[in-house]
Amino acid sequence: MAENLFLRKQLALFREREAKPRGITRFTRIWMVALGRLFDWRETLVVVKPETFVKWHRTSFRMFWRWKSRCLGRPKLPGNLRDLIRQMARENATWGEERIANELALKLGIRVSPRTVRKYLEDDRTRGGSSDQRWATFVRNHAKAIVACDFFVTVTVTFRILYVLVAMEIGSRRILHCNVTEHPTADWTTQQFRETLDEPHPFRFLIHDRDAIFSPAVDITLKDFGICVRKTPKRAPKANAYCERLVGTIRRECLDYLIPLNERHLRLILKEFVAYYNRGRPHAALGPGVPEPIQGRVPASGHRHRLPVGYHVGSTGVLGGLHHDYRLEKEAA
Repeated sequence: MAENLFLRKQLALFREREAKPRGITRFTRIWMVALGRLFDWRETLVVVKPETFVKWHRTSFRMFWRWKSRCLGRPKLPGNLRDLIRQMARENATWGEERIANELALKLGIRVSPRTVRKYLEDDRTRGGSSDQRWATFVRNHAKAIVACDFFVTVTVTFRILYVLVAMEIGSRRILHCNVTEHPTADWTTQQFRETLDEPHPFRFLIHDRDAIFSPAVDITLKDFGICVRKTPKRAPKANAYCERLVGTIRRECLDYLIPLNERHLRLILKEFVAYYNRGRPHAALGPGVPEPIQGRVPASGHRHRLPVGYHVGSTGVLGGLHHDYRLEKEAA
């Protein structure tokens, strides 16, 4: 039977060449080599020379051995975990592989490398940058006692320009205060610092730029609160890198996707985002961690790629579904 198939295949090649001249395909070569293992092919080979047929056999063996010796790498993640990673990337357009890995490890107890997460994402977002090492060393040594603040602007749907003041604690990455105004003045700025530092506080330094809004009267009021003001050098935004990064985060993860209707609407948007930033958003600089965690310790599951028994993944939309806060919830009995 194998010999008949071998001869029929050669006859078909003759007919194909008469209709349309072409070479022998790789699939045909492998098929004839496989049939040749079942009988003595030397007396029935007609289309090519025996040396060519032996060459086909060696090529087929190399292909088979290459397939058998292929490097499979690490096993794939479970299907439900792959779907969860893609769901997080689909529902949160601004998240990258490191952010998703931090969310899984911190809130769901699933330890996955960011490089593993990257394989299942549709795009790859890279980040980079550098900062002055000496200033960064100073900030790290005094992070728990430093408050950084800055102004940025945003535009409403009616093209009104609104000013936003943010103040953050560098040590915990917590946003201490955030407010909006259409006409920023020194008196208004002083009042914002009174609301931020009115209670006994552990802060010793405050960093801000040389904007005219931060007048000498503002610095004098801060000294009355026991705060030593440190102004950044001119044209040196990296000197206030933490707050600049916070402003960039607010833009990239919030304001770039929403159009404020008025001052009140912008204040409501920032209030919801600040609550999510402080209580639900993982920060890579914290290990990862959350400045004000509200979820208890994640129960152990016994396997790094499995959820704890009796729990399922729950999520809450933030800013109308722009972000989602994931957590473990006990299944109903």
